[in-house]
Amino acid sequence: MTRIQDVIPVVGRSGFFNRDLAAVKAGARADGFAYPGRPLSPGFEKIVQPGTAISVMLLLDDGQVAFGDCTDVILTGVAGRDPLFQAEQHLAFLRTTMREVLRGRPIDRFRDVAEEVDRFSHDGKRLHTALRYGLTQALLHAAALANRCTMAEIVSREYGCAIASAPIPILASCHKEDAQMIDRMILKRVELLPHASFQQVERDIGLEGEKLIAYAEGIVARIRQIGDPDYRPRIHLDVYGTIGELFGGDIDAIAVYLGELEAAVRPHELLLESFVIAATREAQIDAFRALRSAIARRGYQIKIIVDEWCNTLDDIKTFADAAAADYAQIKTPDLGGINNAIEAVLYAREKGMGCCLGGSGNETDQSARITAQNRPCLPAGLSAFQARLRRR
Repeated sequence: MTRIQDVIPVVGRSGFFNRDLAAVKAGARADGFAYPGRPLSPGFEKIVQPGTAISVMLLLDDGQVAFGDCTDVILTGVAGRDPLFQAEQHLAFLRTTMREVLRGRPIDRFRDVAEEVDRFSHDGKRLHTALRYGLTQALLHAAALANRCTMAEIVSREYGCAIASAPIPILASCHKEDAQMIDRMILKRVELLPHASFQQVERDIGLEGEKLIAYAEGIVARIRQIGDPDYRPRIHLDVYGTIGELFGGDIDAIAVYLGELEAAVRPHELLLESFVIAATREAQIDAFRALRSAIARRGYQIKIIVDEWCNTLDDIKTFADAAAADYAQIKTPDLGGINNAIEAVLYAREKGMGCCLGGSGNETDQSARITAQNRPCLPAGLSAFQARLRRR
């Protein structure tokens, strides 16, 4: 039986940056990639600052080393998320308390020890989601090393689901101004694109909604110009609550506008993420249910995706139970332990809600690889959002 011999945490950089969304929505203006001005959210020293990470290495008693990376999302600290992850603040805990919890533990199985770590409390509080995320990555990697198999096989064995036999479709994302990246997505036949980022009404959407419609029309025109004749990707736009802001939360007005946006992307299907960011989870559910009903009444085919206020496993279950969205953006760093992400996909499948097991541009190569292996159960031929996990 393989055991954990030691725990070694090291601070580094994550894959991208953290951005203070409250300051951006309050009117901060970009200067190149930076945003000069005063941050508004706790922990931020600048409105845009490099993300930090902790690589947690588990030295096994057979000489192998497993590791996972503790990271948070770009727009941290909003809509129910944990505050900004400041790596240096957590090193002492990992080097002492968590080291003693894990040293000597058998690691031939993943699920039980991952759930224990995910529930762990320190000073009366649960661990930051970034810590739980990175620690459970390392535990899954360790279980795979101990069993001489892939991480996907560990997930399949312990959660009772089949391994996909074909590549899983990808939702790609880029900055909306990056025309060359969009061209690359099209030429590589990405199944869902471009995600992009629309965070300020006047700058990104337009005071009449005209900028977003023009952008969508431009994407479709470019697909027609350089894409293969049979290429029909879904058009996914993440609007960060700006459409709700533009129309003052008027659901009927929002639905009418989305009908115009749907027409702009034909013959492609439109998926719209985060049309509103409400003040509470309950208000978010109410708004999403109301918009789904308004869309259905008008016969539109638009699918709406929830992200903000749908962060934890409990959140995802609540949204699924309420039939409040067509799809959930299961953003793995927000769920803490990756055991929660696995269960979230399983639960969404049971309730008939689509999902994307995504992450954040602020992750690392290791966290992204492990996320990919957490989804071994997708049937071939379905998009990332339509995919369902199939139990044995």
